[in-house]
Amino acid sequence: MRTALAAALGAVLTAGVATIPASAAPPAVPAQARQTLPADDGWAAATTGTTGGSAADDAHVFVVRNRAELAAALAGGTDPTPRIVLVKGTIDANVDDAGHPLTCADYADPAYGLDAYLAAYDPAVWGRTSRPSGPLEEARVRSARNQAARIQLRVGANTTIYGLPNARLVGANLLISNVDNVIVRNLRMEDAADCFPAWDPTDGSAGNWNSAYDLITLTGATHVWADHNTLSDGDNVDANQPLHYGRPYQVHDGALDVIRASDLVTVSWNVFQEHDKTMLIGSTNTVGADVGKLRVTLHHNRFANVGQRVPRVRFGQVDVVNNYYYMTDEDTYSYSWGVGVQSAIYAENNFLLRSADLAPEDFVYDWGGTAITEIGTLTRVGTGPVREVDLVGEYNATHDPDLGTDAGWTPALRAGPVTPTVAVPVLVNAWAGAGKL
Repeated sequence: MRTALAAALGAVLTAGVATIPASAAPPAVPAQARQTLPADDGWAAATTGTTGGSAADDAHVFVVRNRAELAAALAGGTDPTPRIVLVKGTIDANVDDAGHPLTCADYADPAYGLDAYLAAYDPAVWGRTSRPSGPLEEARVRSARNQAARIQLRVGANTTIYGLPNARLVGANLLISNVDNVIVRNLRMEDAADCFPAWDPTDGSAGNWNSAYDLITLTGATHVWADHNTLSDGDNVDANQPLHYGRPYQVHDGALDVIRASDLVTVSWNVFQEHDKTMLIGSTNTVGADVGKLRVTLHHNRFANVGQRVPRVRFGQVDVVNNYYYMTDEDTYSYSWGVGVQSAIYAENNFLLRSADLAPEDFVYDWGGTAITEIGTLTRVGTGPVREVDLVGEYNATHDPDLGTDAGWTPALRAGPVTPTVAVPVLVNAWAGAGKL
């Protein structure tokens, strides 16, 4: 079955799946699915703005109910004709075109087995100075390609993906690669789990398992608006994964990552919850194409019990304003604002609800950056009093070297006045996430 599946997956990837049958009448389109990003609403409003598929004609409006229909509507991400893709019900990417569930075993190359892989690359056998190579690693890579052909769905230019009531996308990676003008709204996305994480003994002092898929990946993408979505690991959180070689067998990567010179992005009114590596902005410390790019606005999002990268930034000018951080699981928490190489985070009027065991100085982490602007942060421990807090100051009091407090720029693209920090939790809880439009 596995060999036949691999061949079928390759055919699907190149052929763009089946054609969606024409209907007698075009589907009704919710007004919100034709909405464009408001003027001045963050970095995605710069230059040409972000309109997605708002201009789609009736022939390019699709209602999709399964993975095959979704892939066909997206046309492999190669057709720039404006389109609106309306997601209805639950779509599981790990289901074949006949409706049969697929497991990791179905994607696995015949030469791959986890037990054999663990035996071959055990640090006691393989060592810690080089990454795995040889037949078993090659079989893992082939297995990963089989899964990627099924769960990675490329989104083309001038596209709006909009979730109808209770829409849910499970196990999929929306890949927005080297295209312009995309909107993703009102969609619940869960558990883009990697069946074949890669072991890297050189990653950190103890090595790490690294997975391949985000829920939404922006790579070389421009003018993208992600709004009113809910992103999580669902019931398959990484904290429940086993340890191998003494390290967590992590099967999830980012929730929404912005990498490889992506630019002009607005992430608004979303809920990110029960996830570890939440949002990476910039994928390398190497000075190159990312310089002058990676301009992202995050506003009115709820980050609930996420572990790290909220966001972690390299190079970009990133406006982090009016977000609600709900951090009460100290066992899985690492940090939130990652100040990376040549990063310029401007953080204004954010609210942090935390447990008593989460220290304010842990909120910021220095990944090789030099400065971050922070204004108007409030914090609260449990049901205790709300108080002002200088998170960068708390970090500097307990770490060396200090981070500077001026990121060197001031955001200009904001739709309306900044919300008073004290009002952020109520407002964000009421309106953020899928189903709140």
